[in-house]
Amino acid sequence: MSPDHLDVLPCPADAAALDALLPPLGAALDGHGPPLALVPEWPADELLAALRPDEPVDAPGIAAVVTTSGSSGEPKPVLLPAAALRASATATLDHLGGPGQWLLALPAQYVAGLQVVVRSLVGGTTPVALDTSGGFTVDGFVAATGKLDAGTRHYTALVPTQLGRLLAEPAGRDALRGYHAVLLGGSAAPDGLLDRARAAGVAVTTTYGMSETCGGCVYDGQPLAGVDVEIRDDGRVLLAGPVLAAGYRLRPDLTAAAFQHVRGRRVHVTPDLGRHTPDGRLEILGRADHVAVSGGVNVPLAAVEQTLVGHPAVAAAACAAVADAQWGERVTAVVAPAAGAHPTLAELRAHVARTSPRAWAPRELVYVPAIPQLSSGKTDRLAVQQLLADASRERMS
Repeated sequence: MSPDHLDVLPCPADAAALDALLPPLGAALDGHGPPLALVPEWPADELLAALRPDEPVDAPGIAAVVTTSGSSGEPKPVLLPAAALRASATATLDHLGGPGQWLLALPAQYVAGLQVVVRSLVGGTTPVALDTSGGFTVDGFVAATGKLDAGTRHYTALVPTQLGRLLAEPAGRDALRGYHAVLLGGSAAPDGLLDRARAAGVAVTTTYGMSETCGGCVYDGQPLAGVDVEIRDDGRVLLAGPVLAAGYRLRPDLTAAAFQHVRGRRVHVTPDLGRHTPDGRLEILGRADHVAVSGGVNVPLAAVEQTLVGHPAVAAAACAAVADAQWGERVTAVVAPAAGAHPTLAELRAHVARTSPRAWAPRELVYVPAIPQLSSGKTDRLAVQQLLADASRERMS
């Protein structure tokens, strides 16, 4: 493969795939091999069309290309320079207290999984892969944890759904307690999840970042070394530092919108709204494009979701904006109830209104057995919208 063209590398979720990934990724990080386009084992035609592997790489020093989830739009391949990946990995290891052995529990075609492998290469350790080809299980996690070397620091990275399942079983809690750090990202942690983890003796660290920042770059609300956080007047979060991606593959229009120069420095204009807490930590309120305008009030739907899952009768929740003749848009909650529970709309509205503006309280409630998720662990927003459309048609029929 020519060094100025992408090498498309499928990443099945097993140990063999990890063994196949380590040599070419190491070569790409060192500049001795072609950049890797990391894709699922069976990449969709839409993804391959976006990657366009027949076209030369459109930026220098690229080691890997990962594609954003596309949960609410077209897939966007992100160009990750070797220098940025190394800067992110080094800052993470310094923050955690030094190199250690990692358990890869997330797909390597996503930046969170990729960075587990990069941190291993930078730290000179060999990661262990959790086989998730048949889905994530507590037993599988426990068995994979048992393969980690004794006498070294142990790390892993999880999404909230995985952490919640592990905390629900004694064997999962025991395995988690053996890690010096459990990085948690991918989506906002539901209320109570972090408290349960820490009460169980789990060294959990929340992370905020995205493919465009080579993964997590803000840990427990504080930026890693070299990373700067700014909140724009409209609430948009801006990130700067050596961890930034080069842009989007063959999409100068998207690159120009997401990577801008502000006061002489290059920043990533994130899709997120945030604020600084009184002690200076970054708090993410939700996506700027995941907002309902209800009665003239901007409602950050991710913040409503996080409040809803703090109700004891709610196991998981997703919110969406639905057109409404009176309010412009109404906040609609899709809820997976806790076992044996059946929360009412009135109860959930009162729960939200206790800690948030009344306008944030959902005006409609739809029950589902489980919230649809992408393989990355994030909520599948398109599937949620389809659920609501189906529910609306059923009511009208």
